[in-house]
Formats: sequence, C-alpha cells, structure tokens
Amino acid sequence: MNTADLGLPVDVPSTALFTDHYELTMLQAALQAGSADRRSVFEVFTRRLPEGRRYGVVAGTGRVLDAVENFRFDADVLGFLRERRVVDPQTLDWLAEYRFDGDIWGYPEGEVYFPGSPIMRVEGSFAECVLLETVILSILNHDSAVAAAASRMSSAADGRGLIEMGARRTHELAAVAASRAAYIGGFTTTSDLAAGFRYGIPTVGTSAHAFTLVHDNERDAFRAQVESLGRGTTLLVDTYDVTEAVRLAVEIAGPELGAVRIDSGDLLLVAHRVRQQLDELGATHTKIVVTSDLDEYAIASLRAAPVDAYGVGTQLVTGSGHPTCSMVYKLVARAESADPQAPLQPVAKKSLGGKTSIGGRKWAARRVDEHGVAEAEVVGTGAVPDGLADRQLLVQLVKGGQVLTREPLDVVRDRHAAVRAGLPLSATQLSRGEPVIPTVYV
Repeated sequence: MNTADLGLPVDVPSTALFTDHYELTMLQAALQAGSADRRSVFEVFTRRLPEGRRYGVVAGTGRVLDAVENFRFDADVLGFLRERRVVDPQTLDWLAEYRFDGDIWGYPEGEVYFPGSPIMRVEGSFAECVLLETVILSILNHDSAVAAAASRMSSAADGRGLIEMGARRTHELAAVAASRAAYIGGFTTTSDLAAGFRYGIPTVGTSAHAFTLVHDNERDAFRAQVESLGRGTTLLVDTYDVTEAVRLAVEIAGPELGAVRIDSGDLLLVAHRVRQQLDELGATHTKIVVTSDLDEYAIASLRAAPVDAYGVGTQLVTGSGHPTCSMVYKLVARAESADPQAPLQPVAKKSLGGKTSIGGRKWAARRVDEHGVAEAEVVGTGAVPDGLADRQLLVQLVKGGQVLTREPLDVVRDRHAAVRAGLPLSATQLSRGEPVIPTVYV
C-alpha cells in the first residue's frame, strides 16, 4: 500500500515545477496589481466526454493530494527560476514561503462523472490556487483516461481476471500511475513492480518468448520454468507450435499446471482448441490467459471463448484511443476585493466554439429513480433542492491546507464497482452513444 495512503511521510521531490511558465507570470502580475489575495474558486470539469464514452471515471485524486502537499519551492527550484529569470525577485521571495492553505473539495476517487460535473473545486487566494492548475489537470486527465478505459475493459471481461501490462508502452513514471488507475477501474493485477511497491497492487509475471528461445528446445525451457517456479506457473505456448507446446506443458507440469498463455493468432479459435486439448490431457483446472494488443472490443469478442484472464498493455495505458479527458481548471468565482470578508462574485469565460463556462461555486448531486438507478447528474449554484441533499457528490479533501483523509486503493476500487453498478445498464455497452445520464443545471 502507498505510504501516502496510510498517512505516512513520502520522500518525493518538489512538484512545484510540474506547471506551466505562465502560471508564475500570472502570479507576478497579480502580486503587483494587488489581486493575488482575492479569494477565488476554481473548478475542474469537462465540457464533453470523449466520443462514444457513456461515463467518465474520477481517478488520480490521491496523487493530486500528494502533489499539493509537495508543491514547495525549495532552494534548487528557486535557483532555477532565478537563473532563467522566470519571475522577479519579489515573486521569488513569495514563492519561497508558498504553502497551499486553502480548501479542496472533490468527487470521491472512483466515482463516475459526466459533462459539467464539478469533479474538483479548489478554494483559496487567487495566487495559491492558480499555481496548482497544471499539476492537477496533468494528473486527473491522465489517470481518469486510463481508469475509464480500464472500467470499460472490466465490464467487457465480465468478472474474468485482468492483468495490466503496459509499462513498456508508456513513460516509466506514467506506467506507475496507469497501473494505479487501471486497478481502480477493475484490473486485478499488474506486471509493473514499481506500481506494486508504491501502491500495493498485486504483481504477476512468469516468462516471455526470449526465455523459450534462449534454451535449446521448448522442453528444456518448460522444465526449467516449472522446476524454478512450480507447477502452478503459467507457460507461454505460442513460440513454435501451440498444440505441441500444450502437450509438452502438461507432460512436464502435470494436470496441476497453473495456466498457459497465448500471445498471437486467432485468439478465439486457438483458445477453444487449447481448452479442448487441456481437458483431454486431464488438465481440466489449468487456466488460459490471452494477451496480444487487446482492447475492450477484443475482450468483448472473446466473451464466448474459454478464457480465464486477459493481459492488456498498449490500449490500456493510452486510454484506449482517448489518452486525455479534456478536463479544464476554470475560475468560476472570485471576491470583489482582497478583503477576506468580501462576497464572492460568479465569473465565467464567454467565447465562441463551445468553450463557454458557467460561473458560480457549484454543488452536484446524482438523482436516482425508484429502483436506485442513476437518472441524472444535477449541478447547481444555489440552494440544493429537496430530495438531493443526501445525494451530494462533493466531499472535502483538504481543509486549511491539511489533507483530511487518504483512502486505501481497495476502497476506491470497490467504490467504483458499486457506482458503476448503479448506472443504467446501457452504461456498459461498447457501442457509441451519448452519456448514459444527462447533466441537468438548476
């Protein structure tokens, strides 16, 4: 389990430079203008879901909390900014003392969201909130995209095991975050040891084709693996001839052989043939694992095949065609002056091209029907209507700069499974369509 999830110190470098240059130049200008201390409300939301998606998945919240805590301008960071003359000396002095002292509210991690959902709300002075824009969006856009793909794949797998194995298909640090997001979305294990170390996700793995090829023959390779890892290991059977490999695998490991893995060919056809052969050889409990560029559609197409688990790499860590969620971080309200008691005024961007925002500090609730199935995402800025008070979605994550709670990853994973089960059945359809429930503004 991640030490941060347990509330223990985390030895990580400053996250202060995970930002854009203009965040700091805005800060400098606001400090000079006297507007930096105005109480402000920023919200994270998306105007639309990726094409064809029925719902989004909130993931990365725990990593955001870590990033906010470690958003510190230490001597090395300040030296870099000074050398590059990014901001003036007065602003550097202000940054040296920076600590986020505001409040953060958000949808619980693992929740689903829809267009317009205020997924996260950051409140404090303009100066302290604006600096967090890029790092928050970087985390939420990436992790939520992977979690959404994982959730779709989990639905398609219909209870069968899912192995995340995309570390070699993305940046090494993104791979760890992707493993975490995939676990939230419904994957059961990962091949990435860094993800296992940091987040406590179960790790699995046995051998690749290179292990078979380095031996003089397949028999020697299988025998070496079984002698080292035990009869319950998984043998890769498509290096040469699948039928012969399955025969050898059962001969060497016996009917106690844990599993065979198929990584190429017509997976539907080959899986049926391998299952029949395993049963005929008495290995009726030996499982079949398939890999090879799978996505949710390929997994769904294999639902009728005798497959016990799927290994997914490239399509998962790249969001299955949608590597970002297009979330934005917008100022929606600000005080009339720097006076701490000054009232908030709604503000919003007005522009062409579908980028108009709705001003005001928002609440959100999910309306359900008489069967408890979600029927609308309700978003508003005024009083919460009767009947929705106990259905509100935003919870406080940070108060006065202090993180209130960190949830174990298994709690987040279970939440997502429960929330997804409460959506209309069409949410799990892979065909293109609109969001499964509408967003209603009141």
